[in-house]
Amino acid sequence: MGGIIWLASYPKSGNTWTRTFIHNLLLNPEGPIAVNSIDAFVLGDMGKAGFAKIAGKPFEELSRLEIARLRPQLHESFTRAHPDSVFVKTHSCLGSAFNIPLITMEYTAGAIYVVRNPLDVVISLADHFGVGLDEAIEILNDPRAVTKETEALWEFALGSWSGHVRSWMQFDRKYCFWMRYEDMLEKPVPTFGGLVKFLGLNPPEERLLKAIDFSSFDVVQKLEEQTGFKEKPDTNERFFRVGKSGQWKEVLSDAQIDRIVKTHHDTMKLFDYLPK
Repeated sequence: MGGIIWLASYPKSGNTWTRTFIHNLLLNPEGPIAVNSIDAFVLGDMGKAGFAKIAGKPFEELSRLEIARLRPQLHESFTRAHPDSVFVKTHSCLGSAFNIPLITMEYTAGAIYVVRNPLDVVISLADHFGVGLDEAIEILNDPRAVTKETEALWEFALGSWSGHVRSWMQFDRKYCFWMRYEDMLEKPVPTFGGLVKFLGLNPPEERLLKAIDFSSFDVVQKLEEQTGFKEKPDTNERFFRVGKSGQWKEVLSDAQIDRIVKTHHDTMKLFDYLPK
């Protein structure tokens, strides 16, 4: 039985990129791993099938309270998936529902949190959810925001962007590795190298560089073009959109920037995200 290592982030912040890197590092393939295979080592914590299996009845028959009560059992089942620690993706904030934690610390070994400038997040969020920028800003600023339920997934409790980030800042920093999306882009070797060290791994430099290359945006975008990506929502044509930082300077209006900065100023300042 192993503990859970959470791969946590607000949506559209680099979670899938991190999962892709981990798979390419651990598997050390001859070529880039298929994008539809990045669930081999990383489980998801909101799949309806998992809740239904634990409950012994169809998900549709479960109430919200029942789902909340089943979550610790689901997390406990994750620890039996691999003999060592198991990676689990989540977009949930570090909070609770019906006074039951969304993240069960009893079964947790650690966490990786990926943070991204909300001015860029909101652009990707609008595309991913199929909404306009102003509606995406409302989601970003909403302390009660949740993701929409899908055919396969139950909703994630997000909260606002800054609320989400600050909730995970409560996690013991000795056991939580933080990565900025922008550092993953601009200085990938020390950033991903730090992640590898946090995980207690010591691969040859060649293997680290290969995993970084195989999980790069250009590579995974081409893979999606060839095979599609099963995690792509029905609302848009592709999952891997642009993979850049600083787009907000050309896309957002001054009024839209102000709405985001006024709501998230203090948290943005912590991560050097305030407009210069």
